[in-house]
Amino acid sequence: MRLTFWGAARQVTGSMYLLELEDDYKILIDCGLDTHRKPNDTTEQETQKLGSMFPFEASQIRAVLLTHAHIDHSGYLPNLVREGFEGTIYCTQPTYDLAAILLADAAVLNQKKIKRQEENQKNKKKSRQEVKNTIKEMYLQPHVERTLPYFKTIPFKQKIKINAQLQCTFIPTGHLLGAANIVLEVIEKGEKKTICFSGDVGRKNYPLLPDPETVPEVDYLICETTYGNRLHKDKDQPEEIIRRAIHQSCVENTGRLLIPAFSVGRTQAILYVLHKLSVNEQLPAVKIFADSPLAVRSTQIYEKYRHLMNEEAQVFAESNKYLFDFDNLVFIESAKESKTISTYPRPCVIISSSGMLQGGRIEHHVKANLQNPKATILMIGYAAEGTLGYELLQGSKTYFDGKKELPILAQIQSIDAFSGHGDREDLTNFVKYQKKEKLKNIFLVHGEYTSMIDFKQTLAQEGYQHVEIPYKGQSFEL
Repeated sequence: MRLTFWGAARQVTGSMYLLELEDDYKILIDCGLDTHRKPNDTTEQETQKLGSMFPFEASQIRAVLLTHAHIDHSGYLPNLVREGFEGTIYCTQPTYDLAAILLADAAVLNQKKIKRQEENQKNKKKSRQEVKNTIKEMYLQPHVERTLPYFKTIPFKQKIKINAQLQCTFIPTGHLLGAANIVLEVIEKGEKKTICFSGDVGRKNYPLLPDPETVPEVDYLICETTYGNRLHKDKDQPEEIIRRAIHQSCVENTGRLLIPAFSVGRTQAILYVLHKLSVNEQLPAVKIFADSPLAVRSTQIYEKYRHLMNEEAQVFAESNKYLFDFDNLVFIESAKESKTISTYPRPCVIISSSGMLQGGRIEHHVKANLQNPKATILMIGYAAEGTLGYELLQGSKTYFDGKKELPILAQIQSIDAFSGHGDREDLTNFVKYQKKEKLKNIFLVHGEYTSMIDFKQTLAQEGYQHVEIPYKGQSFEL
């Protein structure tokens, strides 16, 4: 069989791996949106040859195995269907529920982007061909609705037969509700070969989610490396870290705390921690605004699957009826309400997406408060280069408001207690469950290239020698 890396190769986003079996049965593991795609990369060259959005014939893909719902893993599925895919998309039930709302949200954003591009063409800022090239991959809600019937949900830890040669098992990995490491068993010429695709490896003791479960020994391991060259810094419990941040920002400074957080996963972890503080009477009497329609829908899904949460969260829910509902929590859905809370006159907490400050309502809130010395912006996760979040994390003292550079007067802080990714130690332990003498290859994906290089060195120190860092479009015979 042949494995080709069409995404998240020497970069973070766009997870997409093509596995071709000896009988020409083709499957994809993940089908993610690639936010780093460049016009001259291998993928783009291949898609131009085919006149397609993919470097392969979408109609020939028989199945997709989806590790979890995040857009960099699921966000290109509607385009796969647009290109002729008629197979089955396998995932866990929570992953399906979350993917449905995430893809619908992406379609809404695409509609807005298309409108802006058409205005650019109308104002002659871009040519018709430039606009056409820009919007050709932007799917809309009808494309999402066409995609959802192709999903088939399967339970965790139950071996599923995909075809006569292939069986797969979804093993819980934390990180996000429904997320899994996927283990494949392939029979070729009477020989069994095993492969594990890590998806995104979660961390231990994360709010709400159970710890990642151990993966059985395999022949080939595809391992993410988002935090492959760093350790989590925060050692205190998330409750204490958030309590201090709110007390300093809203009580001592009598100002506001802005928390950029992805609507699915990160926001629920924060709301759960805030609820625990409220129950323990450690939360100041300030408004907590969760400003995201997507967060409202995803929070309802998290409540629905409370039986999949860790034991602590399940006990907490039994004692308090809900995981997330507490005094002074206000969910904001309408755009009109969202605009008013940026200038709410009293101390408050605003939680909104996106976590990188690239689009979403939080961008408006932050820009409205960057010159407010009583505002604190608390970055709680990774921000990619080129985003406002990245600039703030790098210590920028000014920002461009569209007309001129202005000084940043707000306080900028960062924590990693809510990062859903395992760090270097977690990833090393994930690999160390594999016996060196059995493991034929490790492929490092889904990380910055420097992180992959450093993690490869870490694995070499542990005695793992057969470690590859594939480039996009590179194939391996397994």
